Amino acid sequence: MSQELPDGRQLTLRGLSRADRAGWEDLRRRNAAWLRPWESTAPQDRSGGLPFHQMRRVNDRAARDGLTLPFVIDVDGRVLGQMQLFDVLWGARRSGWAGYWLDRGATGRGVATWALAALVDHALLEVGLHRVEVAIRPENAASLAVVARLGIPEEGRQRGLMHVDGGWADHRSFAVLAEDLRPGGYAPGGLVASLHGRAG
Repeated sequence: MSQELPDGRQLTLRGLSRADRAGWEDLRRRNAAWLRPWESTAPQDRSGGLPFHQMRRVNDRAARDGLTLPFVIDVDGRVLGQMQLFDVLWGARRSGWAGYWLDRGATGRGVATWALAALVDHALLEVGLHRVEVAIRPENAASLAVVARLGIPEEGRQRGLMHVDGGWADHRSFAVLAEDLRPGGYAPGGLVASLHGRAG
């Protein structure tokens, strides 16, 4: 998935490749402290996450099984973060959770907003899901600004929803339905089209 941003930069959501390893590892290392307060953790796991090659294998397998849609956020050929749909459920639910992180130096320039819009559109208009949820810690002002710019409705607060940075954290819950992107919804044609309409 690729699109031109209002400032002329090219944003692409694509799979992580072997060639990304050095850049990815450097990006994660430089942003470790910046991301720690917001990223999910596993209780009692002090391993610090999977090595690059294992993470790629796990993501690729989960994508093949229809459990996740994993992408990197690439701007003008440079990986700046990750955007994914995880915990995808089919059957009667047809839903998933959107999660993302971004290089600290790339924040405040609309990248996360456009990338989340592209992911939601892809999931609801192309993949065939019915609902995409976004859970954000109440203290995360930057991510709350992203969902506000996209007009994603808030559905309430979920207590102890996710383990983050060593403890169970409350999250504010937002969700987009497929109906929201159809005629009569608040973003007919998709969130990307809505952003382009406002940018134009």
